[in-house]
Amino acid sequence: MEKSINSTNVAHMGRRVERIRRLRGFSQTQLGERLGGMSKQAVSKLEQSEKLDDEKIEKIAQALEVTVEGLKKYHEEQVLYNTINFYDSSGVTASGICANNIENLNTFDIHQAMSLYEKLIAREKQTADNLKKQKQ
Repeated sequence: MEKSINSTNVAHMGRRVERIRRLRGFSQTQLGERLGGMSKQAVSKLEQSEKLDDEKIEKIAQALEVTVEGLKKYHEEQVLYNTINFYDSSGVTASGICANNIENLNTFDIHQAMSLYEKLIAREKQTADNLKKQKQ
């Protein structure tokens, strides 16, 4: 049975595998182990391959913990673009630091919170007094 070569493989698939492997923090040895015991030399040869069949791409994507589509369509320029523009589109700004924009995530009423702290302080004082008595 002939293995299909996907049309998206016209770009150098081996280089994509290498770039993603490095981005994911895997060595050639580690990727080889994840591919079922492939040697470092075999991974190096794979990374030099211009085209890879779909079955191999699927196994590599799984080993690299990325999607098949992500592996096939990986472009460094797109990664840089996404990284640079992430904060631009996220709405994160330094203006959120000023006092006017602070969100209060506390669901307690301020009086309820004060009451809880007073109880906690009283309990700690009682614990300290008990320890003092035990020492004497």
